[in-house]
Amino acid sequence: MAHATIDLPDPASLRAPSFPSIDGPEDQRYHSGSETCSEQCFKDIIGNSSALQKVLEQVAIVAPTDATVLLHGETGTGKELIARAIHDLSSRRNRHFVRMNCAAIPSGLLESELFGHEKGAFTGALIQRKGRFELADGSSLFLDEIGDISLEVQPKLLRAVQEQEFERLGSARTIQVSVRMIAATHRNLENMVEDGGFREDLFYRLNVFPIEIPPLRERREDIPLLVNYFVSKLTRRTGKEINFIPRHVMDALTNKDWKGNIRELANFVERAVILTRGEHLELPAIAARTFCSVPAGVGPRSTL
Repeated sequence: MAHATIDLPDPASLRAPSFPSIDGPEDQRYHSGSETCSEQCFKDIIGNSSALQKVLEQVAIVAPTDATVLLHGETGTGKELIARAIHDLSSRRNRHFVRMNCAAIPSGLLESELFGHEKGAFTGALIQRKGRFELADGSSLFLDEIGDISLEVQPKLLRAVQEQEFERLGSARTIQVSVRMIAATHRNLENMVEDGGFREDLFYRLNVFPIEIPPLRERREDIPLLVNYFVSKLTRRTGKEINFIPRHVMDALTNKDWKGNIRELANFVERAVILTRGEHLELPAIAARTFCSVPAGVGPRSTL
């Protein structure tokens, strides 16, 4: 029995398309609707779900202000894309968007990365160096995984966010800046405050405008759009001739709980594209058995 398939569109049309029905056996094509705010302002944020639209509405409200924003969501949910959208919709959009992953910086170097240092401030400081706050003057600073900042650095971060001033390591000269702070974490900062792992005053200063980023399992209707987007991009990059996604493949991808969220889905689709021979996307053989077990109560979705 032939499977229903989905004809792949151009990736540029996938930012805010409407869903067709693919209940019948014939091939179907996604089509884009009229130009929307998602298309104009939220580049690379793919989806039409109510959960995502709620987030984008909050972004549109807070972006024109200079309020500090705290993004909370699981790993791989697209927190950096949301942070960049906030910057792009703000009055600071013409200045460089500065970002830093706090979890990727060794604790001993974090203060220097944030606030900079003078020549000779410590062993190995051979030249003067500006920190992220100084580089973000007049712009936005995105600190990802803010919950990983040590208690020793937190008071200095609080002062920089609240007073918009700091000193480089090895200097007594106070530097004043104008920085719009956007922070993100997958941790529960309120629990960390109760456990003594995060300063209460810093939490309140960061939590001016909190935005919760939903996991992919709470916006399943966006998965077909994401899959099409990734496949279209990857086929262009690799030169593969993949033009269709069989319905059973899309059902399997949509019904799966992606613990790593969009990042895990993107990596899986890349593997599938690499291994596919022919113009119909195939599930990798090793993973196909896992996809066959659908959670109880979850069946094919009418939105497909």
